[in-house]
Amino acid sequence: MALFVDKTADTEMHILENADDMRSDLAEYIAELSEASIKERGVFAIALSGGSLISFMGKLCEAPYSKTVDWAKWYIFWADERVVAKTHADSNYKLVKDGLLSKVPIVHSHVHSINDTVTAEKAAEDYEFVIRQLVRTRVINVSEINDCPRFDLVLLEMGPDGDVGSLFPNHPVLKEKEQWVTFITDSPKPPPERITFTLPVVNSASNVVVVTTGRSKADIVRLVFDEFYSEIPARMVQPINGKLAWFMDQGAASKIGHKS
Repeated sequence: MALFVDKTADTEMHILENADDMRSDLAEYIAELSEASIKERGVFAIALSGGSLISFMGKLCEAPYSKTVDWAKWYIFWADERVVAKTHADSNYKLVKDGLLSKVPIVHSHVHSINDTVTAEKAAEDYEFVIRQLVRTRVINVSEINDCPRFDLVLLEMGPDGDVGSLFPNHPVLKEKEQWVTFITDSPKPPPERITFTLPVVNSASNVVVVTTGRSKADIVRLVFDEFYSEIPARMVQPINGKLAWFMDQGAASKIGHKS
């Protein structure tokens, strides 16, 4: 069960007691967003990331969600991806395939992964082209504010430096305003070559969820929530006309409200 849920007009904070509670609450939250989106638009366009996110989505593959979620209406994208083969251990696609796609009946043609046979720059360019085509057909909605794609959900995990997706502190891609998808070749974490949604795309989503766990994240979480350090990528996640929800465990949330 959630130890604490704080809801404001545009932001929710869910603090969970343990990993199992995290999986339960996150599955329920995503299932409700899926149902609402499909009722409104007929589809659910979700962008995923890597790390432990997919394991936290695991209960979606179990009853009741495995039967009640309208999987045929889901369209899967990646908010960031490592430019490696899809069979590589570092591939976010592989994580999603093993943890979700192989367990629920998502339509194969609705799964939009990157071209992993080209350079990072070309992979980003190609992926943006795919997204633009799907915006034209309204599989992905469009923001009325800035003409960016408006995903129904962008699901991210915050890393130890406040990184989300492949948006790292002090990296030039944080300032990218024109492209929807960009690339890096100097990731501070291996592998170095990656593609990533830019901040305008993340912040144009109808819903953004950021997940983070562990006491090792407590200091950076405190900076995000209490100190409002604007240069931390996770702090830059501020949906323009959407909802932001944080899911964290007790360890990650343990220093919120503490003086430095």
